[in-house]
Amino acid sequence: MNQPTIGFIGGGRVARIILGGWNHAQALPARIVVADPNAEGLARLKARFPSVETTADAAVAAGQDVVFLATHPPVLAEAAARVTPGLKPTAIVVSLAPKFTLARLTGLLGGFGRLARVNPNAPSVIGAGFNPIAFGAALNAADRAVVSGLLAPLGDSPEVAEEKIEAFALLTAMGPTYLWFQLQALRELGASFGLTEAETNHGIKRMVCGAARTLVDSGLPPAEVMDLVPVKPLAEMEPTVLEFYRTRLPALYQKIKP
Repeated sequence: MNQPTIGFIGGGRVARIILGGWNHAQALPARIVVADPNAEGLARLKARFPSVETTADAAVAAGQDVVFLATHPPVLAEAAARVTPGLKPTAIVVSLAPKFTLARLTGLLGGFGRLARVNPNAPSVIGAGFNPIAFGAALNAADRAVVSGLLAPLGDSPEVAEEKIEAFALLTAMGPTYLWFQLQALRELGASFGLTEAETNHGIKRMVCGAARTLVDSGLPPAEVMDLVPVKPLAEMEPTVLEFYRTRLPALYQKIKP
């Protein structure tokens, strides 16, 4: 499939992330159709990505070569019903939502089985994403290469077992939200301490990357890694934060599991 045409069912955050990543890499496909009932949202999308076609008619987007189901899980079943009549037999449907298995999606799409599931994360907008993918059995090697090629400009897209998609949703898709507000607070502190924006940004990027690599690549036990820095200004807050991780995230994981 050379230069597949692209359809998005839903023009919200996840569609903007993927379009932004393609745009960042100067790799926007030649034809992209985004369908969404929100006219105001489509207007904003069109202003940002002028080459993208926008429509309220899901059937138009569903008629493309690769169709991304980019809706929230609560409305995915309804979206699938609108998509099914317009799908080409050779189309590939890529679901971007947790909870809905390939088997369930096939049922919602009237038996259509040319499916994949992807768990996108926000850093894809600058090509630094981690987007695990699970392929349906009906997709052959060439089909899988088409999907992987579309994801390549967004960052890493390892193939994973489908039952791991929801785990990655908590770990990597939602993961940036666990860090961003803290990193932004450090950026603001850096400015208040007299650092330039460039100095602060460079330092934080290297610190975060280095800290993660030290934890996972040093070979040291986690306790030893955390003991490498003797001064821990926020140590008294760690139990509270850890309690959030150990209670809220497992509960959410159970909620989004199929």
